[in-house]
Amino acid sequence: MSSRCRDAFAIALVCACVWPSMANGAERVLRVCADPDNLPYSNRNGAGFENRIAEIIARELGTSVGYTWHPQLRGFVRKTLNEKLCDVLIGVPTDLELVRTTKPYYRSAYVFVYRAGERAFDSFDDERLMSARIGVQLVRNDLAATPPGHALAGRGITQNVVGFPVLGDGPQAERIVRAVADGTLDVAVAWGPPAAYYARLQTVPLAISAVRAAGEPSSLPFEFSLSMGVRRSDNELAQTLNGIIDRRQEELHAVLAEYGVPEVAPVPTDAKGEMP
Repeated sequence: MSSRCRDAFAIALVCACVWPSMANGAERVLRVCADPDNLPYSNRNGAGFENRIAEIIARELGTSVGYTWHPQLRGFVRKTLNEKLCDVLIGVPTDLELVRTTKPYYRSAYVFVYRAGERAFDSFDDERLMSARIGVQLVRNDLAATPPGHALAGRGITQNVVGFPVLGDGPQAERIVRAVADGTLDVAVAWGPPAAYYARLQTVPLAISAVRAAGEPSSLPFEFSLSMGVRRSDNELAQTLNGIIDRRQEELHAVLAEYGVPEVAPVPTDAKGEMP
């Protein structure tokens, strides 16, 4: 038996174990829970990079993708994956304890967003931050600060900082990036994938640069690895997805690059922290 045949046989065997309905002649579906309006990650029209990655996974499995849509707010995992409304979450922090995670398939970072042509920001010790109008993201319902907010506060930079909550008129990342484009802010510090995506959509040229974490305390992580998540009991499915990540790594990174996702070099382990 050729190696390709052996791979196909192994995948089919695992699928039959994980999704018995497929082995009984039912339509094969990779059940994914996703946010219906959360670009650049996902939306109902399939325009997000996680939609594209789900299609790659399904194609490798010889299945189609079926979605359960739910806003990605507090309780998302409990109300979707743990209620067995789906089998896979396409993007979760690698150290998320609520699920069994696959190996990471990308790693990204917080970025500075500023007008193109300006000297790049890369450190919270940049003297311009003492007087610049700075935007930061706030997370959860209690408006907790993200690591960039804590880093600025630790340097006494608070009076010139504007917080952007998750809820508001339009996506959080879009609002904070638009404020840089229209001159309301001089610079913003935001989570890389959505910040880069919305920066490319502005009519005013914007630039991004990854936050340099050197010298920052380990309790303030600025980089995170992202994996796929399954129920903690679904070890076979997790291992199947790991194999697909290995085989389709180049294709996955091509999708991320198409959406402008800023990738940073992987590290063995992640520190815990807050990622919007």
